[in-house]
Amino acid sequence: MDYFTFLVALLHVHKALGEEIFWNTRVKLAETLTLECQYPLGTLVQMEWFKINATEKESIAIFHPTFGSEIREPYVDRVYFLKSTSGPNDMMLAFHNASEADVGSYSCLLEIFPYGSWEKVIQVVPSDSFEIAVPLNSHVVSEPGENITFMYELQMKGPMQQVTWEKVQSHQIDLLISCNLSQGKSSPSRFRRQILSNCSQGMRRSFILMPHVVASDSGLYRCCFKASTGENETFVVRLTVTDGKNDNQYVLWMVVGAVLSLLFVILIAAVIVILYNRKRRRQKSVQGKESQATQNKASNNYRSSFSISQPSDGAGEDIYVNYPTFSRRPKTRA
Repeated sequence: MDYFTFLVALLHVHKALGEEIFWNTRVKLAETLTLECQYPLGTLVQMEWFKINATEKESIAIFHPTFGSEIREPYVDRVYFLKSTSGPNDMMLAFHNASEADVGSYSCLLEIFPYGSWEKVIQVVPSDSFEIAVPLNSHVVSEPGENITFMYELQMKGPMQQVTWEKVQSHQIDLLISCNLSQGKSSPSRFRRQILSNCSQGMRRSFILMPHVVASDSGLYRCCFKASTGENETFVVRLTVTDGKNDNQYVLWMVVGAVLSLLFVILIAAVIVILYNRKRRRQKSVQGKESQATQNKASNNYRSSFSISQPSDGAGEDIYVNYPTFSRRPKTRA
């Protein structure tokens, strides 16, 4: 091997190591690690999972609808295909007891008729470096079936290099839209639902449109403008999509709460009226007793003012009475 060939190989290795791998989904490392690969509608011909190393792709597992699946060494007894409950077009790869050795980038490569090749890149990061704490700027509540549009206008001055929209969850971050502002080109989305967006050279206002939202679309959505200097500006909005069952339960609890509040108010009012009436009766009773006592006192005073005083010296006054004298002889009968 000559020096020129060695230098060319070394240059490719250096370039691969220094180049950041573009990812569609970023997942937090967990013991029960699951990688999702939901492809668009079509006929699956074959799919294969790879781990992306510095210079090559290492095959992990391969699946064929007719011939079945095969797990490569040394991943036997470590990974398996997991059937998804979200739909038949999701080829999920699950890990048994994932560890730090499983941190890295993975590729899901599919052949779909009549669309051809389709690839999604998933990056697994350590749990301590997975940051999702973002300040909330807005909150939107929607009913199922509505078309939701999120829009943000850049406030910073100066040229920007890139704008992205992401859906942020507690265990993973999905890249919805990535637009290169210097070229006016966007990267193809690998998100599981349809997302419409704008992308033009030097634009300062970005939006995404999600038609016919459902309950699973609820969550945090983040828009980030990035400059070549490393500066960035972020906008975060929370979407809550209600469903009929939750609406009925919400209305029921609202009605129950209103009725209980009304009964509580009526009870308090009744207690206040009862206490007030008792106080009035007590006051009337006290006033009646005081009035009776006043009347008795006045009557006693009236009687004492008309009482006859007896002479204090005890001398009696002689009283003389004139009355006729009748004969006591009996009348003679004729």
